Amino acid sequence: MNAKEWTKSIIRGFMCLSGIIGNHWLGFRSLPKSRSQLRTNDILFVNLALSNLITNYLVDLPDTLDFVKRWPMGKMYCGAFNFCSNLSETSSIFTTLFITVFWHQKLVGSLKRGGAPAQMDNVRLVAALLVGSWIAAVVFSLPQFFFVSAAMWNESLVDCVEYFPSQEARQIYETLYLTLANVVPIVGIVVASIQIAVTLLQNQKRIKNTTRAGTRGGNPPVAEDHRRAAGGNAMTSATNTTPPEFSSKVTQDRSISSSGNQVRAAKSVVAVATVFLICWLIHLLLSITSTIYQSTVVDEMTSYIGAVYTCIIPYIYLHGVKKFNCSSRD
Repeated sequence: MNAKEWTKSIIRGFMCLSGIIGNHWLGFRSLPKSRSQLRTNDILFVNLALSNLITNYLVDLPDTLDFVKRWPMGKMYCGAFNFCSNLSETSSIFTTLFITVFWHQKLVGSLKRGGAPAQMDNVRLVAALLVGSWIAAVVFSLPQFFFVSAAMWNESLVDCVEYFPSQEARQIYETLYLTLANVVPIVGIVVASIQIAVTLLQNQKRIKNTTRAGTRGGNPPVAEDHRRAAGGNAMTSATNTTPPEFSSKVTQDRSISSSGNQVRAAKSVVAVATVFLICWLIHLLLSITSTIYQSTVVDEMTSYIGAVYTCIIPYIYLHGVKKFNCSSRD
């Protein structure tokens, strides 16, 4: 193995290990301690981690080890390899869409409804959406299992190649997959993320104006804007025996804390959507290029882009929902 191959193996190995650690971390930190603590956000994070781990273990790891060249049943392995790749990618896209829509409802939709609960706080609804997304992912991935072969060169396996019954069949499949499993959910992610970003900017400006007005008037700013940013979900519990001044202070502190946590999580959703969109656009351009001009460099770059997403995203979410430490479950 020459220096170039060693460098590629080290980079891929690092990305694969980073993805495995990050997605395991996100999944385990999102598992509820009891059924009563089961929340929509945690279900979505666990599902995203599971989707990405399929890529980490069944796509990135074998690709890093260059396993296909040593597999005695090349065609079967290629079918499973492509199936897992598409399954994980499709499920990950849909889960990212659900997470973005969930936080859009928590931050944007709840403001419009006067603090009403988000529809996706319903665990059964989210479970049904996830089951539907996995069914769609399996349907879109099955052709990758059956219409594939292992290219041979000097009696050794060198690559997994797709062989559809006809060029028309390939075009129909790729068009449907690109439209329904990529373009439609990504448009939803972008639109929801833009509205979240606009709401965050407006809320930040409103808080600054409230702070300045309170300072000029000699009174501390009220936590109303923080409560609105939290979608009306700020905790306001206080006993009747608590003095009014102390009760007000506790309520305000809890409101600000709840608001800050939700705004922080919403920012992480926007950051994920940005990274996701960049990776997807680059991946799409490389995929189009590979259909016009066959190149091993383009294929390797396409593979790297997919690995980048799965190894970065869990850390952004872990930071956004404060799950990096192991002592608290926010």
